[in-house]
Amino acid sequence: MPWPRQKRVKDVISPIVFEASYSLGEHVIERGREDKELSALKPVLRWKRGQKIAQRNQTVFERNCQSDDCAADLKLQGKLLLSGISLHANPSQLPEGIAGQGASNLVACDTCVDDRTAYLALGAVRNISLNIFISNIGDDAYDTNVFFNFSGELFFIKMWQKEELGIACELLESDFLRCSVGFPFMRSKSTYEFSVVFDTTHLTGQEETLTFLVTAQSGNLERTECLHDNTLILSMPLMHEVDSSINGEVFPSSFFYGDSVEASNFVQLENHECLFQSLNFTLQVYNAGPSTLPGAFLDISIPNRLSANGAEIFHIQQMMNLEFNKDGKDCERPGRSCLILHCNLSSLAKAESCDINIYMLLNTEILKKDSSSVIQFVTRARLQVDHDLRVVELPNGSPEEKAVVFEALHNLEPRGYVVGWIIAISLLVGILIFLLLAVLLWKMGFFRRRYKEIIEAEKSRKENEDSWNWVQKNQ
Repeated sequence: MPWPRQKRVKDVISPIVFEASYSLGEHVIERGREDKELSALKPVLRWKRGQKIAQRNQTVFERNCQSDDCAADLKLQGKLLLSGISLHANPSQLPEGIAGQGASNLVACDTCVDDRTAYLALGAVRNISLNIFISNIGDDAYDTNVFFNFSGELFFIKMWQKEELGIACELLESDFLRCSVGFPFMRSKSTYEFSVVFDTTHLTGQEETLTFLVTAQSGNLERTECLHDNTLILSMPLMHEVDSSINGEVFPSSFFYGDSVEASNFVQLENHECLFQSLNFTLQVYNAGPSTLPGAFLDISIPNRLSANGAEIFHIQQMMNLEFNKDGKDCERPGRSCLILHCNLSSLAKAESCDINIYMLLNTEILKKDSSSVIQFVTRARLQVDHDLRVVELPNGSPEEKAVVFEALHNLEPRGYVVGWIIAISLLVGILIFLLLAVLLWKMGFFRRRYKEIIEAEKSRKENEDSWNWVQKNQ
């Protein structure tokens, strides 16, 4: 009879069983005319009690065993490959307390992180690859399999091997993968290398670490003292890598104040005689990084007093799009008090922005008490990521601080007390100049000339000339 043909034998451990049996088939007798009166006879098999009409035999697969129990000794090594950067897990390189953990046999990869990286940036990497090395230093290992347990947010893409080595992978569940290695058996003293590739684009970052549990098993017996390197853990921290920046502006960027400025240009509140200038601050927070910004803190510093003991200048009317709390402390310049707004920002996806509008009123009556003609206000906004949410900023990224400047200009008309000072100083300067000229003339002898003698001499000279002219006329 023909044997059934199979492309692949799945079981090379159990022996092949052969069984042969015999039985009577359909027995037909052609009767002649002379035998019409005889009844039909039914044939039977004659066999003795205790014997069987079937015969069974089995063929056992021959194994190449150097030990009596044909024990295999599998050893796993692996590393994570991520954009040319790898995390290694070699049990022989781990501290003694980790390499020999008894029955758990787990290899902690946290102690073998490559110096070039320390995390997986969510959204920046599309694929992650597990490069697996499995070796057998015992007898031939039959029906060898490598099992992978991984996060349900990962998706298996493919298995890759440099050359055809009889490795095949099958996804048993969404988070469980089995790879058959070296079927039907893995030879003694042999090593296989293959890579398993996963899609990471659906990682949400809810888990702090991406962990792979890899286990190797075979159909052979394996001694207990050799199981410590059959299981390894490959892990990589998950981080949100962002490039946050902040921009801002204020409207109006400058304004005039003073007694000659019309009151209609300002805002007057009920039960207040003071005039207020309305200001609108617009800040925009932008995330240019590859990952989602799960949360951040925004501190806005506004100079609120002209002097340490002066009155507060600003009054916050409304702040849009977020909640805040305010505080007062010294600004960068000692003795200058600032109004500090602490804001909590919500999640911000890649290439998204968040606009923050602050409506404030400035008391112009307080500015009139200052003698400056131009008062410049510098408002600083500083953005800080929340490191507790595993957020890191890209190196050499956009600045996280922005300074917004606006100016208060006096109407350039001198105040009343200024006019009085100008008049007083002008009179004083005029008197000083007059005294200086008087002293200078006195030093030159202007006030010491004999004007009376000169006038009398000139008078007598004229009288003599008149008398001389009379004598000449009489002669």
